[in-house]
Amino acid sequence: MSYEPFPAAAPYNIGMFLIFFTLVLAMPAAAVPVPVVFDTDMGNDIDDALALAMLHALESRGEVRLLAVTITKDCRSAAPFVDLVNHFYGRPGIPVGVVRDGKTPGDTPMIQLPVDRKRPSGEYVYPRRLATGADAPEAVAVLRQVLESQANGAVVMIQVGFSTNLARLLAAPGGRDLAARKVRLLSLMGGAFPAGKPEYNIKMDIPSAQKLFAEWPSPIVASGFEIGESILYPASSIEQDFAYAPDHPIAEAYRAYQQMPYDRPTWDLTSVLYAARPAGKYFGLSAPGRIVVDDQGRTRLEPRRRGPHRYLTVSAAQRRRVLAAFLELTSQPPVRR
Repeated sequence: MSYEPFPAAAPYNIGMFLIFFTLVLAMPAAAVPVPVVFDTDMGNDIDDALALAMLHALESRGEVRLLAVTITKDCRSAAPFVDLVNHFYGRPGIPVGVVRDGKTPGDTPMIQLPVDRKRPSGEYVYPRRLATGADAPEAVAVLRQVLESQANGAVVMIQVGFSTNLARLLAAPGGRDLAARKVRLLSLMGGAFPAGKPEYNIKMDIPSAQKLFAEWPSPIVASGFEIGESILYPASSIEQDFAYAPDHPIAEAYRAYQQMPYDRPTWDLTSVLYAARPAGKYFGLSAPGRIVVDDQGRTRLEPRRRGPHRYLTVSAAQRRRVLAAFLELTSQPPVRR
C-alpha cells in the first residue's frame, strides 16, 4: 500500500480537533457521588422511611452513595424493614447495623406490617435477608468498618434519630479520631431553633445528644423541629405517585402509620436534602456557633465567630422548592438491575 500525504483540508481538521479537545478539557468533571451513612430511628415516624426512599433516588441519580444504614430504635422489625426497602430499590448489599440496649424498643405498625406480610403462597411480600434485628450486626461496629474503608474527609453522616450510635462511636477506642479523619459533615435532624421545647430526637437520649454536640469533630448542620414542621408531605402523593408498584413498602408504611389521608411533617427529609445538595439553596443557614443541649433536652446555639455548628432556616419560597424536590425524589421508581 502506498503512503499518501494528508489532503489539503487536513490542517483545518486538526485545528477543529484541537478546539474540541480544548473544550473537553475545560468541561467540569462529573460530580462524584457523596458517600453517606444514614443513622435513623426507623419505625418511630414515617419521615424516616420517606428519607430512606429519597436516598435511594439520589443514589440512582448519581448524587450519593449509601454506604450503610444504622438504627437507633432497638426493636425487632426496624432492621428487617430497612433491609427490605434496600432490596426493593435494588441494593440488597447495603450494610444495616442496629443499636443494642437502645431506646424505644417497641415495634410499630409502619414497620411491622410490611415486614410480616406474606403472600397466600407463604412467601414474604418484600424479600430481605434479615429476619429480625437480632440478625444484624451492632451499629458501632458497622460504622467503624464503613468509615475505615473511605477516603479521609469524604463521608457525610446523616443522623435523623437519637444520638446513641454516634455518641457510642465517640466513646469507643479511636472512634473520635476515626470520625475526625473520615467525616466532613454531620447533617442532623434534631433540636428546635432559635429556641423551643425539647425536641423528640434530643430528649429521648439527652446524654448522647450532649456528648455528640460537645465532642463531634466535624461541622454539624442541624435541621430543627420548626423546619420539617413547616413543610408537609401530602397524602395525595402516597395515593397517586407510588401506584407504579402494586406492593410498595414506603406507601404501605405510610398507610400503616396513621389513618389515611393525612399530611405529615418532613423533618428527616430536610437533613437528607441538605446533605446531598448543600449548594442547592434549598435552605438558609444560621450564623456559626456551638449548639448546646441542656438537661431537659432544649437546644440553643451559642454564637461563635468560627463555631462548627449551624442550623437550617427556610423561607416561604424555599419551602415550595423543597417540597417539589421531596415529591420528585421520594416517589422515584427503583432502577432495576
